[in-house]
Amino acid sequence: MRDSVTSERLRAGQREIVLLLAAFMALNAFAIDTMLPALPQIGADLGVTRDNERQLVILAYMFGFGASQMLWGPLADRFGRKPVLAGGVSLYFLFATVAAAAQDFTLMIVARFLMGASGAVSRVLVNAIVRDLFEGEAMARVMSLTMMVFMVVPVLAPSVGQLILFFGDWRLIFYGLAGYGLAVLVWGWLRLPETLNPDYRRKLEFGIVGQAVLIALRDRLSLGYTMALTAVFTALTAYLASIQQIVSVTFERPGAIGIVFGAIAAPMSIASWGNSRIVERYGLRNVSHWGLIGFLMVSLAHLLVAWWMVEPLWLFVLFQAASFVFFAFTTANFGTLAMTNMAKVAGTAASVQGTFGTVGAAALGLVIGQAYDGTQIPYLAGMALAAVAALLVVLVTERGRLFSHGPKRSPGATPERCPGPEGS
Repeated sequence: MRDSVTSERLRAGQREIVLLLAAFMALNAFAIDTMLPALPQIGADLGVTRDNERQLVILAYMFGFGASQMLWGPLADRFGRKPVLAGGVSLYFLFATVAAAAQDFTLMIVARFLMGASGAVSRVLVNAIVRDLFEGEAMARVMSLTMMVFMVVPVLAPSVGQLILFFGDWRLIFYGLAGYGLAVLVWGWLRLPETLNPDYRRKLEFGIVGQAVLIALRDRLSLGYTMALTAVFTALTAYLASIQQIVSVTFERPGAIGIVFGAIAAPMSIASWGNSRIVERYGLRNVSHWGLIGFLMVSLAHLLVAWWMVEPLWLFVLFQAASFVFFAFTTANFGTLAMTNMAKVAGTAASVQGTFGTVGAAALGLVIGQAYDGTQIPYLAGMALAAVAALLVVLVTERGRLFSHGPKRSPGATPERCPGPEGS
């Protein structure tokens, strides 16, 4: 890293890197959330006969997003973060245009899978880049700041999708996604530095990659918190699969999807910012474990209320907003805990964790989504079960001790300074 950089320029560089990394992460949020208001139109135009099948437009992307992460990590550990990130985003641009031109539902699902597989490069590389530059609470704070900017997107994306539909059909949304991908690609190529420590560059050999995978799977924190993240993200996946039908069919308010989605996402974004402010003071485990308990309690309360009464839409939104506020205090911190001992295999470890976490969550979210029966009960039951599973996994990982320091962190590399963007 460039030792000659001044502290003022260093801070300025960090700010731009946080914004740039958030822009890369937003590729996936836009690709998922702008689709929600367009699902009925996509289904009608492409001949979908069962309403629940429209969920595959969302879930195919998430399956691709998870399945490809084992590819991007080893490539990034071998060739560096910057060229691999650029290659993946270029493919994202390509498959977004293919989806825009799709004439049947099968091609749409294939294009969405490949689009998700390409977009996954941003998830893997953002995690790895942050791990290259920071560790511990500082890493959690930077990741939370990145997530905070990124989480503004779900507040706006469904409304952006609805706005686009006023001026054209659903294909215009895909062309917009392609344009956004191209813009971020150019910005990143011009301003993002290479962050991979040359000492950590690994050969692209099956044995070496397999060794790195085993390191990630055998580490108690890595495996345990990856499983906990899988459970927590199952709730989010089920939400994304079900929310359009819940709002449009259950509550009979199809025009309200943008407002509902934004009202639930906005408090989550604020909570992510709050996490970045308190995690260094109170610690990863205290914040994330209390967040998980809150997520569980609100999820159970919502299920009971919806079971015993005819729930109005405003109450559904209130409960969901509260649930995802607590959700925001778990995700970045669980991800940080999972990466604690992974300094020397950060790219591959992020891939392993992302693959198992996202594919598992997508599969379980598909089961919950396909159980939709015209009510919100299957979704709420799935969310509550996911929270229970996450808590049980954390208890096992921490050997029954919440809020305290669990398994000790393995010796790792000292944190490196964050470079400014290239040209600064």
